[in-house]
Amino acid sequence: MKTYRVAVVGATGMVGRTMLKVLEERDFPVGELKLFASGKSAGKQLPFKGKDYVVEELTENSFDRGIDIALFSAGGDISRKFAPIAASRGAVVIDNSSAWRMDEAVPLVVPEVNPQDIDWHKGIIANPNCSTIQAVVALKPLHDKYRIKRIVYSTYQAVSGSGYKGVNDLREGLLGNKPRFYPHPIVNNCLPHIDVFLDNGYTKEEMKMVNETKKIMGDYSLKITATTVRVPVENCHSESINVEFEKEFDLFELKNILAGSKGVKLIDDPEKNLYPIATMSEDTDLVYVGRIRRDESLTSGINMWVVADNIRKGAATNAVQIAELLINK
Repeated sequence: MKTYRVAVVGATGMVGRTMLKVLEERDFPVGELKLFASGKSAGKQLPFKGKDYVVEELTENSFDRGIDIALFSAGGDISRKFAPIAASRGAVVIDNSSAWRMDEAVPLVVPEVNPQDIDWHKGIIANPNCSTIQAVVALKPLHDKYRIKRIVYSTYQAVSGSGYKGVNDLREGLLGNKPRFYPHPIVNNCLPHIDVFLDNGYTKEEMKMVNETKKIMGDYSLKITATTVRVPVENCHSESINVEFEKEFDLFELKNILAGSKGVKLIDDPEKNLYPIATMSEDTDLVYVGRIRRDESLTSGINMWVVADNIRKGAATNAVQIAELLINK
């Protein structure tokens, strides 16, 4: 079996560590493994397949030794600087930051939705925003069948989406301590503020969902709006998605389409109190969909509830799935 030289950049972060876990769980054919992070994390050891690997400081020479696939999760500034260096040395970069997502020369890929887009990469492939990934996995099969006209996103996003700082704010807040990361206490609050506010009044997170959905779905005619909210949940994002279709639909058929779609788990039996919740999706790679019902204010529309593990499917697993597409090509 052919093996690959793999690097994880940002290996000590929440997503980086999960990338290692997912690579091991999915038995990705890693021949050599290199772990990179900032200078303050250099020297730490992380386990992979029963062996401890030493984390090295990321430098401009880190990719000179030959890397086939580099999984980046170290922030936009690091990606903007080092991803082109890695690509110039022969690596294919799969980048989890927002640095390259809307670059017209860089594919933005969710394997269940647009796997064909990896064919035109030039050394860098972007991993979408966590909240966008789970949404489009649920939306794409419906778009293919009924043609979506408009989407309204309302998200309920876990603090792990902010990394360790967000998780610490929640945990410390539960002990009565003041927030150190969020502008307000996250305990007992919902904060309609993820990332920075833009001139149009939306947050950067909201515009990420709007713009990334269009690019991934390959349809810039879609009408999309979003409100993204941080909630006092440690892990797994939940989303209320309202969809208007061009075509009429049969609700039973629509649910069956979702039930048979790759990467989707339909949980939709309200009479038995069965619907997706965060604890159900934690540490899994599926996108859970339920509470599907007609929007009675529209001729052809639905509401649905979509939940997924934002650190796994929303980041680490999606990146590894892209890597699997690459080696299978």
